[in-house]
Formats: sequence, C-alpha cells, structure tokens
Amino acid sequence: MEQPDGDDWETRLERTWSRMDALVAERGEDGFRAAVEALAAELPAGSAVADFERGCAHDSTGLPEAAVRFYRAALRTGLTGLRRRRAVVQLASSLRNTGRPQESVALLRAELARAPEEGPEAAEVAALEDAARATLALALTDLGRAREGVSLVLTALAPHLPRYQRSMAAYARLLMEDGPAPDGPVPHPG
Repeated sequence: MEQPDGDDWETRLERTWSRMDALVAERGEDGFRAAVEALAAELPAGSAVADFERGCAHDSTGLPEAAVRFYRAALRTGLTGLRRRRAVVQLASSLRNTGRPQESVALLRAELARAPEEGPEAAEVAALEDAARATLALALTDLGRAREGVSLVLTALAPHLPRYQRSMAAYARLLMEDGPAPDGPVPHPG
C-alpha cells in the first residue's frame, strides 16, 4: 500500500482533523469535507488511505451512508495497520447507524477473531479492540441482544478497573448463562 509523501502530509491531515470544529463553524460541514478531500486528492488515484480519510470526513459530518462506500473501498484496496482497524470499527458503526446491525455484528466478530497485528502499529491496533467490542455491543443491542452486549462491555471494561476486575468478569459470564436464581449467590467483589 502506498504511503503519503512524508510526515508533512500526515501533519497537515492531523492539523485539519484537530481543527474540525473550527473549520465546520467557519466553512460548514461541506467545507470541512472539502478540506479533507483536498488532502486526499494529493494521494494517487485509488489510494486506500485517501478513501479512508474521505470516509472519516463523511462519517464525522453525519453522512454514514457515504462513509460506508469509502470505508469499503479503502478496505478492498488494501488498507493496513491502524487505519485498517479503524476503518473496520467505523464501517461497522456506520452500518449500524444506517439500519444494518447484523452486518455490523458479522464484520466485528470477524475482526475480533483475526490474528493479532504484527509490526510497528501492533500495539495501537490492539488498543482498538475495546472500541470494536463497544461497537459490537451497540449492534447487538439493536438486534435485541442487550444481555450479550452488556456482557461484552463488562468483559472489555473489567481489566481496566482499579478493583473488582474478577467480579465484573464473573458478572459478564453470568449474563451469558441462565444466571443465578434471583436470591442466589453473587460473586464476591474482588
């Protein structure tokens, strides 16, 4: 996959995103998308990175259906690394937002089952696993599977808690089982 020329392009892209609110206030959402498009147009035709950034700009300005097309194109063209993981999570979110939660669930389940990323961005890619699980939980909720969604969120959250990790992990498992009787035992807080 091609890389944009030098850090200058990435720096200008980062600056554009960091100024999103100001640019939208100044130029409107169309103006913000045009700013991202101008940067994307600097990349070669068919660039996966360009399509990803276009998707992000549409998604961030309330146009998830257009974002879906760009994310799919970026992934089809061979987007890799951190941007690939972001594209999958964001595509799944956009699918959910456009009334396709089942597609979102399938996409995220496949993503979470992938072998861990290797290379310089491996840690950053892995760090987005909780975002994938949170998006999956929302899609499951849309499908009427809220218990499964809450279980995923608790499983993702538990390792980050300063206390109660064991308890929250146990509660997450219980949500997916029949669970204890209403007056039955609950795991002791860890």
